[in-house]
Amino acid sequence: MNKPLDPSVLAPATAQGAAVMPNDAPTDAQALAAWQQEYAAQIGTERPVHNRSGIPIKPIYTEADRPAGGDRSAELGLPGQMPYTRGIYPTMHRGRTWTQRQLIGLGTPAEYNQRLLGVMAQGANAVSLIPCNSVFRGYDADESHIELLGTCGTVVNTAPHMDVALGGVDLGRTSCAMNDPSPFTLLAFMLATAKKRGTDWRLISGTSNQSDYLSHYVANHMFFRIALPGARRILGDHIEFCNQHVPKWNPMSVVGQHMQQAGATPAEAVAFTLSTAVQNAEDCIARGMDPDSFLPRFTFFFDISISFFEEVAKFRAARRIWARLTKGRLGAKDPRSWRFKFHGQTSGVDLTRQQPMNNIARVTVQAMAGIFGGLQSLHTDAWDEALSCPSENGARIAIATQNILREESHLTDVIDPLGGSWYVETLTDQMEAEILRVMGLVDEAGGMYKAVESGLVQRMVGESARRFQQQVDDGEQTVVGVNAYQVEEDRSARPINVRPDRATMQAHVDDLRAFKAARPAAEVQRALDALARAAHDAKDNVFGRVVEAAEAGCTHGEICATLRRELGFGHVQAIV
Repeated sequence: MNKPLDPSVLAPATAQGAAVMPNDAPTDAQALAAWQQEYAAQIGTERPVHNRSGIPIKPIYTEADRPAGGDRSAELGLPGQMPYTRGIYPTMHRGRTWTQRQLIGLGTPAEYNQRLLGVMAQGANAVSLIPCNSVFRGYDADESHIELLGTCGTVVNTAPHMDVALGGVDLGRTSCAMNDPSPFTLLAFMLATAKKRGTDWRLISGTSNQSDYLSHYVANHMFFRIALPGARRILGDHIEFCNQHVPKWNPMSVVGQHMQQAGATPAEAVAFTLSTAVQNAEDCIARGMDPDSFLPRFTFFFDISISFFEEVAKFRAARRIWARLTKGRLGAKDPRSWRFKFHGQTSGVDLTRQQPMNNIARVTVQAMAGIFGGLQSLHTDAWDEALSCPSENGARIAIATQNILREESHLTDVIDPLGGSWYVETLTDQMEAEILRVMGLVDEAGGMYKAVESGLVQRMVGESARRFQQQVDDGEQTVVGVNAYQVEEDRSARPINVRPDRATMQAHVDDLRAFKAARPAAEVQRALDALARAAHDAKDNVFGRVVEAAEAGCTHGEICATLRRELGFGHVQAIV
């Protein structure tokens, strides 16, 4: 029988609650030295550990790792207070949890609508639409190969298509995100749909995802439709138009996800993203716009890798840097301009085809990193997304993952629960320093536009991608099921990548052709001619003309073709 613990061996508590240590207790320095000696004796020679951003990671962190002097509480702040290290709102997820925004792209507009209403019934509370690759490339369905249509997104070419896709959705009450590169035809179709339904544009909220043309140029070549100068012009017009006519809409989503998915380290992805945001903000200021008129509607879109603590620190550091940039460099005075609002998506490149059910665990860890990092909205990938367009089962589990984390796990009971950790605070400082170092390289190149134009960013992303792949190939970076813990698998049991029904797609194409034939041709041509003239008139707003073209019945492909002709095609240069 075990003897009960003698309370006398415990240090008594003072009135203030602090423990009274025995006189022979070692000092902190002595204790640390003793631990270091014992650690070294037990572990022997140890391979250096670095995170994905290249920052060396120690086996333990103590108070000694934090800089001496200065007001550390002022550096951290409190939630909703400068510099927003601990969150941009006073209540954060305790007051309002993140928006559950599942990205959906499927077949025809009718098929998308069916899936959309299903995931909303399961808990998703915002709309996201991913168009088909044909749309991303800037072409209509009848200009593309039938086999490619609807394979990884929805074929939306007209305002009536958008009306079908968003059937049953109250556009004045539901936040919508459109994965919509320049010239932002999907938003134009949605605005035309809203007008048809009698919905005031001033009530419409959401985000132009993929509005960041620089990230497309670097990492997503198929999305890059229009030459760099033209894309730059259209983005500025888009921001101005939305500020004036759709004030709740976020016209600028700066996309770090593309950079990180292409191979950038987490620190590089943040640095390039913040540099892009600064470039776009300075472009708007050069137009004569007040920074406080547009910065509150700037948002960010990030990849969340499985490097858990690195991702948490990445977001905490990004908030701090953005607050200081907007207030100091950009001259914003409104606190709403200082807030770093971001959407997080679990990392698709971390998912594996091998042992794909393991991806459920990966997505859960990634989602937790984003939640602890203080995101405002979240998409969780489906476990089968590395194999195919997510199945209904995969989509359901992805949604359930968020529901469990939000409702069962008590993750949101405490704001910034990792704050104050010697490791997390030290890593936040180190990530901040690395982000600022990379931003300095971009500034030396003349800003993000010139850094991309010269190929600097592409070379850095490519080198980081090569280095990480080498780590996987050498076994330095373990990937379960890929280079470790492999098992014999029955590949026939994996989900089949089911392509959209060919007959359904052909009917959709036939309907599009019939729509084109039935339109008032003169009205369509007038709208396209006005769009062409606007491309060469700095006083005209190109995006405003895109909206007018959508209302006149012009298609996505016609609008893109007109602007490609007038502003140049988006050719991506080879980087040596």
